[in-house]
Amino acid sequence: MAIATPGAAPADAPAVLSAPLRARRFGGGSRRTGRRRGGSAGRSVLQHLTPWFFLAAAVGLLLLFTYWPAVNLFYFSVTDWDGIDLEKNFVGLDNYVQVFTDPRIFSVFGVSLYYFFASFAQMAIAMYFASLLSFSTRFSNLFRGILFFPYLINGVAIGFVFLYLFQPGGSLDTVLSWFGVTDPPQWLGNPDIVNWSLAGTSVWRYTGMNFVLFLGAIQSIPHELYEAAELDGASRWQQFWAIIFPGIRRVVGLSFILAIAGSLSVFEIPFIMTGGANGSATFVIQTLQTAFSFRQVGLASAMAVVLLMIVLIVTWIQRKVFPDEKVDLT
Repeated sequence: MAIATPGAAPADAPAVLSAPLRARRFGGGSRRTGRRRGGSAGRSVLQHLTPWFFLAAAVGLLLLFTYWPAVNLFYFSVTDWDGIDLEKNFVGLDNYVQVFTDPRIFSVFGVSLYYFFASFAQMAIAMYFASLLSFSTRFSNLFRGILFFPYLINGVAIGFVFLYLFQPGGSLDTVLSWFGVTDPPQWLGNPDIVNWSLAGTSVWRYTGMNFVLFLGAIQSIPHELYEAAELDGASRWQQFWAIIFPGIRRVVGLSFILAIAGSLSVFEIPFIMTGGANGSATFVIQTLQTAFSFRQVGLASAMAVVLLMIVLIVTWIQRKVFPDEKVDLT
């Protein structure tokens, strides 16, 4: 039996650290804890800032290539800059006065009416095929691809394709000769026909975009509504007016806005096919010619600003006349 020395700890008692050893051990632990806390705080800050780094790159590109040129556009519109000289003289609102008083500038908006009326035919065709192909139809995927494919083609390529189609003795005249048409009109040379030919080309190209919008909206309508309508004996036409059209009303409003903006800013098709000749010049083509052919960048900038304001005003009026109401078919 071991006899404990007076003042000594029992044999089975836990060891007691000396003061220097205790200070070194706990002091080191505190430093390690401090480093861990500092590292966690740094990583937390970095995690919070990482999305902002990605967002800053996108916002920087947007400011550099969109908003900064727009600010320069407003600045150039109040000067007489010709696009070459470094000197820009301030002329105030003279360019805007010329835009609204010169009949040669605003007369080209009449050309936009051809594309505006053609856009209704475009939406009607797209809505018809979207309603037809949204139901069970043989080779529906094939027809969907055929309708959407023209929208994927580059506008310059489409312009050259239809340029050869409409040229005298071209593909269209050859097909018409099979049906006995021996004296076809000048599709791109006759001022009375050229804008209808160009508008028809735009319809062929952009129908696919409206088709996809309408098809997606129609397929989002619950199928139970169609089943209930069939049980009630509703025909396809009645289902369209009672279910499909109310369900895609918001998409129709969006397509209407795009039609207005597109008809006012048409550029690719007429520029590639005619260059604005024979009365086919649109407002954008005339703006481009004013800036680079006649060296009146200040006036062209004012024309671009006026076009922007017209599109915004027409869109605002459309939103007031046809408000974006929530559709609830249930």
